[in-house]
Amino acid sequence: MIVRTLDEIVGTDRDVEAPTFKSRRLVLAQEQVGFSLHDTVLFAGSETNMWYANHIEAVYCIEGTGELVNDETGEKHPVAPGTMYLLDGHEHHTLRALTQLRMVCVFNPALTGREVHDENGVYPLLTEPSSQG
Repeated sequence: MIVRTLDEIVGTDRDVEAPTFKSRRLVLAQEQVGFSLHDTVLFAGSETNMWYANHIEAVYCIEGTGELVNDETGEKHPVAPGTMYLLDGHEHHTLRALTQLRMVCVFNPALTGREVHDENGVYPLLTEPSSQG
């Protein structure tokens, strides 16, 4: 059993900050459970372009307001507490934080914690060394 608090994550290598967001990584690939779990804060007024070509992401908003844009179709969706979206088709998308947004994010396959968005908003597919052998 693993038990962690957000306070234990803040200020460690699992607390990752980018220009438009900070992501506190509660569960990563090293836990070997098949997914990763993140508490992510998008900064008010920010716009983040993303494309998870190598991952499926589910996102659940617990704080703030924003707008999700499917960059492939132009569809726009309001985001507020209680909104969930699932990027099951590897959609190119933009998330606009009208206020500070706080999201709970799940990735499959699990992120290692070393990923950084590239120029296309993609996380590379990284793996953890096997603990067997």
